[in-house]
Amino acid sequence: MTHTYTVTGMTCNGCKASVEKALLSLTEVEKAEANIEKAEVVITMKSHISIEKLQQALPEKYKILQPNVFNTTITKTEEKSDWKQLFPLFLIFGYLIIAATLLNSKPWSFSGFMLDFMGLFYIVFSFFKLLDLKGFPESFKMYDPLAKVVPVYGWVYPFIEVALGLMFLMRFKITVALILTLIILGITTIGVTKTLLDKKAIQCACLGTALKLPMTKATFIENSIMIIMAIVMLFQLTQ
Repeated sequence: MTHTYTVTGMTCNGCKASVEKALLSLTEVEKAEANIEKAEVVITMKSHISIEKLQQALPEKYKILQPNVFNTTITKTEEKSDWKQLFPLFLIFGYLIIAATLLNSKPWSFSGFMLDFMGLFYIVFSFFKLLDLKGFPESFKMYDPLAKVVPVYGWVYPFIEVALGLMFLMRFKITVALILTLIILGITTIGVTKTLLDKKAIQCACLGTALKLPMTKATFIENSIMIIMAIVMLFQLTQ
């Protein structure tokens, strides 16, 4: 069943992420989507949850009110397909591929293509994260294992991406950049995999909080592509 509740106290994307994380901690909750503008949250639950239990799960600054019966449904609500929601991600990937191809077309260099793609990938994705540096860490730690344990990692992560992007584009300490890519994306992929296996519907922070993207298999594939490219490049460098 899906219910729409009014939630007061949300003022930013960080609040949005905090409310969603708190509600998703309840075993009965399958999905929670907060909306700052409407001051509400839509909760999909396996079984009925009392308003008191929902309030106990939330931090004190947020108050949750009884659902609007006109917005309550027993069946699954109609949603956009994951592929349509992820269109911005695919569009960005397309631009990155075209840009990396043009940079290495005359003469063609496959190694150069991969390095430029990885560099542009980090720069572009860090840009979106930096648009809401306050809200990103809250969304990121919902699925990244390291960000959960070390909150400051979520604040530093966008700048790590900027540094790695510049290292690839400038061909500076490439081996170090490749190893770091395997480590940080490997950690994130573990968290993404766990989220997918738990079938929790949360927002992906790959493009920060500016674009609302669902955590799906495509997110796993996106990280896997970068990891595979890093492994291939490391293998070539050792030859």
